[in-house]
Amino acid sequence: MELKNIVKTYITGGDSFNALDGVSLSIRRGEFISITGPSGSGKSTLMHIIGLLDNPTNGKVLLEGRDISQLKENDLARIRNQTLGFVFQQFNLLAKTSALENVALPLLYSDTPASDRELISRQMLDKVGLSDKLKNTPAQLSGGQQQRVAIARALVNHPKIILADEPTGNLDSKSGQEVISLIHQLHREGNTIVLVTHDPNLANQAQKVIIIKDGKIKPHD
Repeated sequence: MELKNIVKTYITGGDSFNALDGVSLSIRRGEFISITGPSGSGKSTLMHIIGLLDNPTNGKVLLEGRDISQLKENDLARIRNQTLGFVFQQFNLLAKTSALENVALPLLYSDTPASDRELISRQMLDKVGLSDKLKNTPAQLSGGQQQRVAIARALVNHPKIILADEPTGNLDSKSGQEVISLIHQLHREGNTIVLVTHDPNLANQAQKVIIIKDGKIKPHD
């Protein structure tokens, strides 16, 4: 993915401000990138642009060379499902649904045959070390286990980019380290990782660190 001169303008109370102000960056296949910065810096807005959850006001988003900056929501939803895997701070699991069913959810919106969905979901849960928790609901899992279910769900469609937004933000230090170790493992296996975090120690574990402040990318010392 490549972002070229991205501007995102918001209007509040008649005034406008640029949450992103001319941001350009490239995400290459197999890279591990972190995006960091203080609250209000623009990193959440940048995550939404990379994740195709919002369109830029100006600039271009290129995915494998194709400009997808201003596609309609239906088209963006299809590309998100096929291309991106999301891991959120809040886990975003369905409360009354088993781990296996939570992981299978993205497959319902893909071309995966119904007969294959359970098998693939079982494989992903095994990959994150939860093959013994297939039938557990989120309430029956620890925070670290819930986040591993979320990672399995992110992997289930074999995404081109895994986008992790503060993935350890709701975890204790031990569970957080287990999740980060899993992310490193996924990167070693060839996955492209974009990690959004306010934690500089976490950010510095990536191959490439993007620091954003006041809507602009700053040089990394």
